[in-house]
Formats: sequence, C-alpha cells, structure tokens
Amino acid sequence: MADPRGVGVTLELQASGSLQGRWYRWVLDNGLTLLVVDNPAVDIVAARLFLRPGMLGETPHQWGLNHLVAATLTKGTHQRSAQAIALAVESLGASLGTEAAPDYFVLGLKAVAGDFAELFALASELWRCPSFPATEVALEQQLTLQGLRLQQEQPFTLAYDQLRRALYPDHPYSVSTLGTQESVMSLTAEDLQAYHQRYFCPAHTVVSICGRVEPQRVRDWVERCLGDWQVPCADWELPVLPTPSPPPAPLSLARPTHQSLVMLGYQGPAVTSADYPAMKLLSTYLGNGLSSRLFVELREKQGLAYDVSAFYPTRWQAAPFGVYLGTAAANTRLALGKLAAEMQRLLAAPLPEAELLTARSKLLGQYAMGKQTNAQIAQLLGWYEVLGLGADYDLEFPRLIQQMTPEHLWRAAQHYLRQPWVSLVGPEPALAEIT
Repeated sequence: MADPRGVGVTLELQASGSLQGRWYRWVLDNGLTLLVVDNPAVDIVAARLFLRPGMLGETPHQWGLNHLVAATLTKGTHQRSAQAIALAVESLGASLGTEAAPDYFVLGLKAVAGDFAELFALASELWRCPSFPATEVALEQQLTLQGLRLQQEQPFTLAYDQLRRALYPDHPYSVSTLGTQESVMSLTAEDLQAYHQRYFCPAHTVVSICGRVEPQRVRDWVERCLGDWQVPCADWELPVLPTPSPPPAPLSLARPTHQSLVMLGYQGPAVTSADYPAMKLLSTYLGNGLSSRLFVELREKQGLAYDVSAFYPTRWQAAPFGVYLGTAAANTRLALGKLAAEMQRLLAAPLPEAELLTARSKLLGQYAMGKQTNAQIAQLLGWYEVLGLGADYDLEFPRLIQQMTPEHLWRAAQHYLRQPWVSLVGPEPALAEIT
C-alpha cells in the first residue's frame, strides 16, 4: 500500500465486510483526503465534509465560535445569498446542514444520485468562500444566547456543565459547543472570517461520500470542485489536557425544583487508548437501555430514579465518563449513596461473563444498526479519519470489542473509575444534607 501522504494521488481499495460495497481512499495533491463508498442499495448519495480541529482550535475567549461558523456557513457566499442557497438546495429536493462538535466541524449533504454533483459543487462553494454576513452572524448570536439560557433550565445540563468545568478547567471540553454568554457576545463576523482563513484548508479537510456512485467519477467531481483549492494550513496543537484531582466536597447547584440530579463523573480515556473498548463496554453495561445495570437496580428494584443512565462520548482527548440519575428531592442523599455503591461494585471484582456477553451483544448490535444509511456510513468513516484512526477502524472496533474479557474491564475500571467528581443539582435543603 502506497504512502497516502506521498506525491500525487494515492488510491487504497479495501473489501469491507462491515459495509455494503467497497470503499476507496485518495489523498489529493493539495492534501485533501477523500473517502468513497460504493453502496448501490439505494439511489441516494450522502457526503460529509469534515474539518479538524473543531472546538479544540478555540481559545477561551472564542468558545462558541465553531457553532457560529456552523450556523452561518450556509447563509451566504461571495457569489450567492442565503435565499439563493436555500432555493438551490430545495429545488433539488436535497438536504444540507452543518454541525460543530468538540473534535471536528462537519458539513453534511444528501441528494438523489443524479443531482449529487450539483449539490456537491454548492457545498464546495460554501466550504471555500462563505461570506458570513454581519446581519446573519448577529441573528445567530442572539439565537445562541437564547439556547444557552434554555440550557440553564435543564438539570442534567447544569450538572454536566459544572462537572466538565471541574474535569477540564480552561480546556474546550469544559463548555458546551454553544460557548458561554460572554464569549458568544464578544464574537464578530470578522472573527468568523479569520477562523475560516486560518483553519479551512485542504490538509485539514476530509470528504466522505457514500452511495450509488462510480468512485472514479466522484474523485473527478471532487478534483473539479476542490482540487485547485490551494491555501496554506495553519499549524495547531492539541490543547494541554489538565489532570485535576477530585474536590473533597461535591459540586452543587441549588435550584427550586422537586427533583435532584445526581451525577458521578470521571476523566476517561481518549479514543486512541487501548482502554477505549473496555470503557465503551462499561458504559453500555451500566446505563444503556432498560436492561442496563443502573436501570434495573436503581429504578426497577429500588424505585429511586425517574431517569438513570451513563455517558462516555468518543473524544480525541481524554473523554468524560459519567453516570447519573434523577430522583425525588427527599431521596437525594440515598440516591447518591446507591449510585456510588454501584460504581464501587465495578472495582470489587470482574463482571460475570454472562453480563459482559450481554453488554457486548448490545453494543455491537447498536453499532451495526448505526450503519444502515449512506449518511450514517459517510459520517462514520469520515469521523474515524478525522480522529486519526483511519476508516479501517470500522472493522477494528468490533474486533476489539469481541476481544475484551471481564479482566480487561476490571483493570480499566480500577484505573479510571476510582475517584469520582460528584455533581448535584436540586433544591437547597436536599443539597445541604450532603454538602
């Protein structure tokens, strides 16, 4: 296999048992990476244009900048107005949208095969030369501030916010993708243009396309639209990841509610860690679905929770791992003790083999179900490429999950889940009993 970073265009052809059809990979002369999956099952073609580094390229005074870029990228180019762009998409019966995430920025599009080339040309124009109209930026700022205010009404978001601020002080992972009220209010259309000029470049871009296509024709489309894109790429480094110690007392936020939100959080491993598959299985075992450990023990058997689950998002750097439950205010102290006891159970001994098999089947089944559409496949492979794992990880991940043993999970729990950060949101009398 040739070096994909070498001179010229490199083609890699893989037969993939996890996808319908075959996938191809090129790196164009300008450094842009292209992934193509020939999936003739339906007459729909989907694409994703990914950009590194997402929120990881923001500084504290810029938090929320990627979200504003996502909200306004489709609002105008140097050739078209927002109305003209919307009309072009709707006239094809197509879809086009953007998303800002902690580790990447993405533009997604979907159309019937016969219209895809026209839609991709429009997407390339948006990617290369958005105009970020000041009036549109100002409008999206106000909508973002409204979104931030709405988040303050959600107990889970409040608990999660104070948890990640403690886990990741002064790091982009410490805040919502929306940013903060202070940072959002300080941003201008000129800031968005400067960010675009700094980070939007071929070497930071991954294009992933899946559908009823001829791969060589797709490469030709991308070459015509983006092959002559020659702009320098700014150097960037991953932000320093803090490793703070858990506070001696719980983090608490009093709110006049009838329920409390109890959350335990940890700093888990990055996606590139050898412990990542074990922690994915632990998260599935603890909080994924009605048969999960926490749901059965804390809601079904003990009636303590009206909502209970776990989370462990995939991240380029160390990811937050957490468990939480919502409970009646009078049960706050008891619920915290029971939730902590369930986490201690993981440290006491390896899981029974039968419980691991159940979690493994659930995780792999959901993983397979997440690749049913061309849009899901384009998203997954492009995401893996942006994270530095490569599209091969689509095959590697299920293999790694199958290899995990109870001892693997136990060692991971011992390493990452010993000392939790405690985050509480609820009425002040209930919190006073604990803090």
